[in-house]
Amino acid sequence: MIRVLFVCLGNICRSPMAEAVMRDIVEKQGLTAQIKVDSAGTGSWHIGEMPHSGTLKKLKEMKVSTSGMKARQLKSSDLDDFDYIVCMDESNVRNTRQMLQAPGEAKIFRFLDLTPHKKDVPDPWYTGDFEETYSLCVQGCEVLLNKIQKDHGLV
Repeated sequence: MIRVLFVCLGNICRSPMAEAVMRDIVEKQGLTAQIKVDSAGTGSWHIGEMPHSGTLKKLKEMKVSTSGMKARQLKSSDLDDFDYIVCMDESNVRNTRQMLQAPGEAKIFRFLDLTPHKKDVPDPWYTGDFEETYSLCVQGCEVLLNKIQKDHGLV
C-alpha cells in the first residue's frame, strides 16, 4: 500500500481539498487498493472538524466526495506511516520537518514543486478563492499520481 499525506496549517481548507481530489483521481484510475490518501494540519485548532464550508461547497460542485473527512493534527508516527508527505506551502514544509524531527527527509516536499508552478498553494482561508485552490489541487494531484505510478511501477 502506497500512502500519501497532504499537510496544511489547520487541515480544513487546502489539505482536505487535495485529499478529496486525490482520492477521486485514484478511484477513477482504479488504484484504491494500491494508494491510500489522508490529510493533516500542523496546527491543532480544528481537530475533529469537517472541512471549511468553502472547501465543501467547491468539492460538492465538482462532485468530489468528502465522506468521512475530519481535521486532525500531524503526529510523529506519520513519518513512518506515509511514503509521501506533501505540504501545501513552504511554511508547512518547515513546520512538518520540525514536528516530525526530519530535517532532510526527501518524502516531505512542497506540493506544487512537482508542477511548473513551483509555488505555495494560496490559503483560501485568507484569499477566499476556493476555485484557485481547487484548480491547483487538480493539477498537483495529477502530477503527483504520475510520480507515484512511476516510482512504484504502476504505469
